[in-house]
Amino acid sequence: MANPDFQGREYPATAPYSVGREKIREFADAVGATDPAHHDLVAARGLGYPDLVAPPTFAVVIAQRAEGQYVSDPEAGIDFSRVVHADERFTHHRPIVAGDELVTVLHVDSVKSRGPLSMVTTRCEIFAAASDSATAGPGTPVATVTSTLAVRGEDA
Repeated sequence: MANPDFQGREYPATAPYSVGREKIREFADAVGATDPAHHDLVAARGLGYPDLVAPPTFAVVIAQRAEGQYVSDPEAGIDFSRVVHADERFTHHRPIVAGDELVTVLHVDSVKSRGPLSMVTTRCEIFAAASDSATAGPGTPVATVTSTLAVRGEDA
């Protein structure tokens, strides 16, 4: 059972994630995103991007790293083998492009349990890393990823 005391918890910003061209290309291939801006630097720049642009759902790669802080905390009561993603929503403030250095602040917005099922909603605020230092934390907003997880208890 997910620990309800984690509702309202905010985790510190993650270490920066460096968005690479090959990661964008690999992710685009995996999800079947064929837009040339995901694969070809000349095409991306021709569309006004500074580098390859990630498909919108690429933000989940970054968000899941941050969610790992919560899921791996033994006090949270999350058995990941019993987790099903119930919902995932993306709000982009600007495109994610190769060369970005991104940090994420994880919020546990809601923990609700009914019988042997817990519904947990997390929100990952993804920011450009502050330019003055790789450890300075968040800078400008890039994306918000909101996830709802269904966590089945032992009797579910």
